[in-house]
Amino acid sequence: MIDPVPRTSKALGTVLGSAVGDALGAPFEFGMPGTYSARFPDGVGEMCGGGGWDPGEATDDTQMAVLVADSLLERGGLDPQDVFGRFRRWAAGDPKDIGLQTEDVLTNGHPWDLAAALHFQTTGRAAGNGSLMRAATSAVYFAPAGRAATMAAAGRIAALTHGDGAAWAGTAVFHELIRVALTGSDPLTALPDAVAAIPDDHRARWAVVLAPDWHPDLATEFNGAVWPCLGSALWALRTTDSFETALAAAIDLGGDTDTVAAVTGALAGAVYGAAAIPARWTGPLHVPLPGFGDRVLRAPDLADLARRLDAQGRRLADGGARPY
Repeated sequence: MIDPVPRTSKALGTVLGSAVGDALGAPFEFGMPGTYSARFPDGVGEMCGGGGWDPGEATDDTQMAVLVADSLLERGGLDPQDVFGRFRRWAAGDPKDIGLQTEDVLTNGHPWDLAAALHFQTTGRAAGNGSLMRAATSAVYFAPAGRAATMAAAGRIAALTHGDGAAWAGTAVFHELIRVALTGSDPLTALPDAVAAIPDDHRARWAVVLAPDWHPDLATEFNGAVWPCLGSALWALRTTDSFETALAAAIDLGGDTDTVAAVTGALAGAVYGAAAIPARWTGPLHVPLPGFGDRVLRAPDLADLARRLDAQGRRLADGGARPY
């Protein structure tokens, strides 16, 4: 069966879907399971705002994804030091929300290529979902370069703030699933090959969480950890049949709702395309960028960003360049 959704629509859907999920889920963060469906019993959710967020306001998830995109486009490929510098400038701009681990890495004064590793060496904890939440833009950019390139790039970007290889592996799998979806194939069928491509020492644990019969109730950690976050997003995609219902299922899990919904939104957007994202969600969507003046991106800006990421990534791949 030929997938009727054009690749460009899927690329836009990935970036917009992630941002929409982030903004839609933010007001429900740290809430109990079922809070979203209790608020919207008819299943038609709105950008309601709350918890310090205006209706449609995206969080650090999308803000960092935009910074990754800006660096890739302006530098013509992956320049890790440049990405880290943008992250550091953003962190100094007093964002409304920033993960504790990410904040420490970006503000501890260590060099860009040592900060995350030193944090992990000191704390022994660095498998949060912070590298996963910002990966929609880089996934679109690196997808044309193929599986090995997109998974390698994911690991390098994740390692800027997360010293645990589990976070690198999860972000790499996410990149690969987006790549597969952009080609018109079912990302769920690509899971075995994606898991087989990550390092041996992380493969077994990821295989459990990404198995077809895994359910969020089986999680052994809070979904702010990278394993249940990606596992929950795939569960939401697997058990629903539309962009809207996938996001509703993700947010209704409770916990780290903005990030689980951002990851779900990227995957669902890559499958269903931008046309599946309702205007009532994209209309109020906005992404302020602390540390970068008065810049605020809205849905058309994110769509333009996605087009440019897809186009530049394809040009580099067609020219045989190594964008990472």
